[in-house]
Amino acid sequence: MPGTRLVQKVSSTRTFARIAPHVVPAMDRAVHRLTRGKVLLSAQMLPGVILTAKGARSGVLRVTPLACMPERTAAGDAREKEGEQERGPWPRSWILVGSNFGRPGHPAWTANLLAHPDAEVNWKGQDIQVSARLLEGEERAGVWTTALAFWPPYASYQARVDREIRLFRLERR
Repeated sequence: MPGTRLVQKVSSTRTFARIAPHVVPAMDRAVHRLTRGKVLLSAQMLPGVILTAKGARSGVLRVTPLACMPERTAAGDAREKEGEQERGPWPRSWILVGSNFGRPGHPAWTANLLAHPDAEVNWKGQDIQVSARLLEGEERAGVWTTALAFWPPYASYQARVDREIRLFRLERR
């Protein structure tokens, strides 16, 4: 996609990390609501979901637009080759990266998933029940390598923080 490198470069900056958390989610929520779940503005650059999860302490439902990395299944890969990407089981799961735009502290949605792993994502207008699992060890390392190839600015985010960025796999229930 034209401009991807420019967006990656801009999104790697500290200025972006200060501004984006206040602007990007608000714009995503508004556009998502106005289009009745059909459009997620930030998904024009990266795939995205709307995560609905219970608050870690409050139990109140929290709605958060997030970039994601869809994971294909073997059946989904076959359909994609046949030009039927949107049908069937594709994607079966999604990876969420708790980068918090490279700011200190884990994003609140990660604590919510740790406390209440059963959640819901809205993927291209479809509500899907999911179960979240924090990735650790070798599994996390493999997915982290894939995430860096998918969106290189994650390396800049990790370099700016002392914490290990959390990775979650959300699988359909």
